[in-house]
Amino acid sequence: MIYPLPAVIVSCGNASRSNLITIGWTGTICTNPPMCYISVRPERFSHALIMEQMAFTINLTTERMARATDWAGVRSGRDFDKWRETGLTPVEGEKVACPYIAESPLSIECRVKEVMHLGSHDMFIADVVNVIADASLIDPDTGAFDLGAAGLINYSHGHYYAQGSEIGRFGWTVKKK
Repeated sequence: MIYPLPAVIVSCGNASRSNLITIGWTGTICTNPPMCYISVRPERFSHALIMEQMAFTINLTTERMARATDWAGVRSGRDFDKWRETGLTPVEGEKVACPYIAESPLSIECRVKEVMHLGSHDMFIADVVNVIADASLIDPDTGAFDLGAAGLINYSHGHYYAQGSEIGRFGWTVKKK
């Protein structure tokens, strides 16, 4: 296993029928064009919703969202309305039919480009079509997202962890003084 991973909640479906699923298998695939992936077991309720819409939204999670993140990962949308049970707020998607989570500091709307059947999981390779960020976490001078202030959480070996503090910036070891 390659750990830690971001702990994200993926929202899927549409305004009339949607669900939340906690995902550990997710990441960036390409910068230009921006692409990412999630991997989902075919028997999961959300798998069918993603296949129907060919879209999903990745919502980063925070320490304040930790209980909802865990709950959405251990209960099935077949049996529960996860929006109601977690207290998270759905917001109509901007570029996809899937709602995004109001409480998430960063939501990434994705359109599925390809589905790879890999074994226990299907990998949904997707184009990033929109990013919705909490404006209070965007540096007005640089446009950078403040990861530290967001309070993001990670997942490792069955446990959730608060994201640590920054120790350096890419290239800091060779930066000229």
